[in-house]
This record gives sequence, structure tokens and C-alpha cells, in this order.
Amino acid sequence: MKYNKGAILRSIEAPYLKDVPEFATGDTVRVDYKVTEGTRTRIQSFEGVVIAKNNGKGARATFTVRKVSFGEGVERLFPMHSPLIDNITIVRRGRSRRSKLYYLRDLRGKAARLKIDTRRQEADRAAARELRQSQK
Repeated sequence: MKYNKGAILRSIEAPYLKDVPEFATGDTVRVDYKVTEGTRTRIQSFEGVVIAKNNGKGARATFTVRKVSFGEGVERLFPMHSPLIDNITIVRRGRSRRSKLYYLRDLRGKAARLKIDTRRQEADRAAARELRQSQK
């Protein structure tokens, strides 16, 4: 008897999936992550450029965010549907033609910046405006 392993896996993962905003590589995001220190829990923000998205869809999906902190490049890999992620906010939409932006590791200063994708950014603003109108 054959089993559809993909369907079984999706049914097991379904309750753990979170509703995350749609973002792509090149976008600047702010990830609010729950950090536990001893008995206390706080939320720490990590803001940077998404340089890679891995494993596509499902509970195992991850994304890598890169920022420059005190002149040193810092990269952090986040599980997309982790319960420790409090919020993902899209700060800026970047224009990118590649799925992996590892070349940014070698660039410094202004050369490491990406152009703004004005079309997607305007679409975000229009959606936010529409949401505010509907709430009034």
C-alpha cells in the first residue's frame, strides 16, 4: 500500500504554521524575537536585509537576515514559524533579481545597499491605507 508522505507531513505540520507576512530576499525586515534570560523573557529586535529564504513552505522554512552592527556583519537564521518569533515587520522593500544575496557579504557601505522596489512598497502603502479606511 502506498502512502502520500507529503500529504501526511503537511497534515502534521498544519497546526504549527503561523501567519507570516509575505516578503522576499532583498527586503529589510524587523524580527521581534523572544529571548529568555534566566526566569525573565523579553523581546529583542533584529533588523536587517533578508539574504536568503530556505526550504520554501512548511514548518521547516527558514530565512537569513543580515545586518551590520558596529562595523561587523552579523547574520542570523530564523525558523519562519517558530513560536519564539513574536512579530515580523517589513521595513523596506528591496529590488532583487536573485534568490540568494550572499554577494552582499563582500560589499561595504553604500555598495551594500539595494534599490527600493517602489511598486511593491506603494502596494503595501495602499493596502495599509485601505485597512485604515475600513476600520473607521
